[in-house]
Amino acid sequence: MSDSVGFWKRLFAGVLDGIIVSTPLAIIFGVITGDWENENFSTLFNFLYMVIIPILWYGYTVGKRIMGIRIVRMDGKKLGIGTMLLRYLVAALVYAITLGIGFIVSAFMVGIRKDHRSIHDFIAGTYVTSNKP
Repeated sequence: MSDSVGFWKRLFAGVLDGIIVSTPLAIIFGVITGDWENENFSTLFNFLYMVIIPILWYGYTVGKRIMGIRIVRMDGKKLGIGTMLLRYLVAALVYAITLGIGFIVSAFMVGIRKDHRSIHDFIAGTYVTSNKP
């Protein structure tokens, strides 16, 4: 797994997803609903984007594609809904239960571990690679 991707590329991919996808969604739904406080629609669509797009697009999101990285399963099988729900939903619960400490630990894991796998990678059996499909 020498092709696994470290902290900075993963961070920039997330920032790009925020700039290109999440922020415009929040603005669009804010304009449509007139409710700038309640982000339910944009949060739901953002979640669906993060879960479904990698399944349909070989592990890429827009930000990951720009950075040349993608999510893959450890066993080499195609990403599925179960894997992606584990990766985002269960990981979000773990991070929330630990009051964000899990998220910080994950960032250190990606930066320090040789395989660059985070807590959500371990939960879902995935890693982030620069290899093309």
